[in-house]
Amino acid sequence: MNPETLRARLRGIIQPASPLTKSQEWAPVPVEDVLGGQWRETASGRSFVVTRRYGPNSGYGDHRIGDFFDRIERSSASACLFGATQAQPPYVFFDLETTGLSGGAGTYAFLVGCARFESDGSFVTEQHLMVDYASERAMLRVVADDLARAGTLVTFNGKSFDAPVVETRYLFHRAQSPCAGLPHLDMLHPARRFWGGANADGCSLTTLESRQLGARRVGDVPGFEIPARYFQFIRSGDARPLAAVFEHNRLDLISLAGLTARLLSMAAGGAEVACDAHEALGLGRTYERAGLSVRAEQAFERAAALCGTVTSLRGLRAEALRALAVDARRHRRFDLAAERWQRVVDTPSCPPNLVREASEALAIHHEHRVRDLEAARLFTLKSLEADRGVAWGDAVRHRLARIERKISEKRSPCLSWPSLPASAARPSGSRTSS
Repeated sequence: MNPETLRARLRGIIQPASPLTKSQEWAPVPVEDVLGGQWRETASGRSFVVTRRYGPNSGYGDHRIGDFFDRIERSSASACLFGATQAQPPYVFFDLETTGLSGGAGTYAFLVGCARFESDGSFVTEQHLMVDYASERAMLRVVADDLARAGTLVTFNGKSFDAPVVETRYLFHRAQSPCAGLPHLDMLHPARRFWGGANADGCSLTTLESRQLGARRVGDVPGFEIPARYFQFIRSGDARPLAAVFEHNRLDLISLAGLTARLLSMAAGGAEVACDAHEALGLGRTYERAGLSVRAEQAFERAAALCGTVTSLRGLRAEALRALAVDARRHRRFDLAAERWQRVVDTPSCPPNLVREASEALAIHHEHRVRDLEAARLFTLKSLEADRGVAWGDAVRHRLARIERKISEKRSPCLSWPSLPASAARPSGSRTSS
């Protein structure tokens, strides 16, 4: 992080983030007037909720909201490929805005965003605001009512952050978390698998929505400013700094739905729907983890083909070929595996770790299966050149010594003495038995 970026973040945390003048800064403005929500009554008190509805023809980037709904409806069964084996509709998209990123008992989820698709393809967001610390229990009751209708919880990094934060807050109030019993589909790791290698600037939700959905935010509040805006609201009672936070959260929910639709539809469609080599490789890894060998092989082959001879994709091509070789070896198709390992070695500018692995596999194949000791020796030397680590080098040198010993024995076989007649075998002067 460069010094200017660090200074900007520190200013956002320490100073009020709202562009209000000094005379306006402490003027209370009711949340209803600024955010347009409504109050809901619970046994623990009132809770404030902001509801927004986006029709199926509403545009988002290069897509319509209804497109996301159609894709999820057609391909929801493929959610099991991403780890949510019990996933079922309706999907509730879930995202928090918190008072900090450290987690633990001192972190409050002051804004809980829940969203779902309706039967006509509309997208509805419900955002729950903790208007003060005393109203947290009431807010959590309303959130639990919303999540009671969910079949599957969908988040972005929710298993590591959102769900634990929510569970901590419910535990604080001695209540059962509504997230605990729900199938959870966390799209962060699938997104990294499909698109992380293609993005030099990271795999954040805002980066992916721009690259994959064509959606670009204008005037969006930076994430590091969000806690400061909430603290300003708590101090002043002025809800205006929260308006941008609510919009930020709504866009996160829509982007999460769009990326989920894209990933599920790719998993359902197969290798041919992958747009580039990165997606094809991610698809192959997804199928491989699920035990779908045939579909994984097709995806890896497509990834290697899409790389072609592009210089910048040589490493990715080698990874795809490596996955194909491992798959063939797993199914005991050793000749095919050797052919694929050879393609890895022949890839120009192949990463050293893949050269080492491929050379070792070829050395073993030629020593024990083909019994071509000269070829085994050459591949052993190649694997040693690729990685000279101490532990690895010792193992390779041991293999090399064994192969050279076999070659030496083959070139100079031990001479066996001819057998002598029985009479000649007895020492001179020995007596025969009577």
